[in-house]
Amino acid sequence: MIPFENTWPYEQIQEDIYVQECPFCSKSNVLLPFKRKDLSEISQGVKRLLVFPCCHNKVTVVEADRDYLLANQPLRNRR
Repeated sequence: MIPFENTWPYEQIQEDIYVQECPFCSKSNVLLPFKRKDLSEISQGVKRLLVFPCCHNKVTVVEADRDYLLANQPLRNRR
């Protein structure tokens, strides 16, 4: 089972990948340094380091589907 706390939603607009809010600093509409081809590679098993440009926090993205990125660490607060 995929740990939900390790997922984060993203959106594609043409070739650009955005998150509505950074999971670390809460900045809105963050453009990620990924392109559509990167997501395709990630979904095929290639791991990618993601450095958020707003706050420079780092996670390794281990999987991606059409809506969510799966990281190697929790991105959501446990309540």
